[in-house]
Amino acid sequence: MKILKDYRILSIDTSCDETSAALTVEDRVLSSIISSQIEIHKKWGGVVPNLARREHEKNIGLVIKQAIKSVSQISNLDALAVTIGPGLAPALEVGIRKVKDLAKKWGKPIISVNHMEGHLLSSLAKNSQGTGPFSKTKIKFPVLGLLVSGGHTQLVLMKKIGKYQLLGETLDDACGEAFDKVAKMLDLGYPGGPIVSQLALKGKPKYELPIPMKYSSDLNFSFSGLKTACLYKIKEQRTKIKDKKQFMADFCASFEKAAIETLIVKLKKAIGKYNPKQIVLGGGVIANLKLRKEVRKVCKKLSLPVFIPNRKTLFTDNAAMIGVCAWYQAQRGDFVKNISKLDRLPNLNF
Repeated sequence: MKILKDYRILSIDTSCDETSAALTVEDRVLSSIISSQIEIHKKWGGVVPNLARREHEKNIGLVIKQAIKSVSQISNLDALAVTIGPGLAPALEVGIRKVKDLAKKWGKPIISVNHMEGHLLSSLAKNSQGTGPFSKTKIKFPVLGLLVSGGHTQLVLMKKIGKYQLLGETLDDACGEAFDKVAKMLDLGYPGGPIVSQLALKGKPKYELPIPMKYSSDLNFSFSGLKTACLYKIKEQRTKIKDKKQFMADFCASFEKAAIETLIVKLKKAIGKYNPKQIVLGGGVIANLKLRKEVRKVCKKLSLPVFIPNRKTLFTDNAAMIGVCAWYQAQRGDFVKNISKLDRLPNLNF
């Protein structure tokens, strides 16, 4: 693998409801611009694909302009990178179409990136000064990745960068999706996940809820049963509630405990089976403090180091992680060979 020094990449991510562009040099993030659509989708209680596409089209030019304002000449850019999936098809096509236009206009090669590989490698991102989770240590393979987001829940074994084995994933709802749906049951608003996590800090896990697939031998996840149990428990408790605020806090704490234990059970099984040397976390749900604490508690007992991105903007969807991933792809010559055939892959997996 050829090490590309001072390699500059402009990356674009429009996989869901955030329009993002970033400028990276090798694994260092020089700029990361994210335009959120939360306020637009809030009244619908979730992301509306065609609204997301419209907002991406409106914002993508400005986001790119802000990301590359430190570049004195376009000729200083070495490549362009774009998320091709997984994600919402109408949203993905905006970023892909834009990067194709820029590649023709500027004469730059394109690197197509798997959004979930971006999350997997997000801990490798460094700031502009070269500081990051791996700045004082080397990555040691195999690495076990736990990816937890609104759309995905996965355990991935990294044998080396670019060579992955999907060990397990959700069979239905993703963990982040379950957080949002429980928030909707409790009329907490959108996006519900962070609200549930905040309320859980004020409550006690007093309500008994199931741990899905706790005794299954595989490494897959399921959250639909937990979601259904929450629905019935909420209905059962509605007539008994004396203090609504305390009920909300206690129920959120109960759900959070069950959801996190579901993740931890499978993480332990994966560690026992595959003996990784390091653990990495990625995805928006790792912003949950209790989840990070529980993972660290497990790994401390096993003397396993845990790495997470060095800033919260790298947890959620962003183009900076896409740029870091693209740099590793560039080093192994993984460029788009036929730009005309570059297309969205909404269901892309490892």
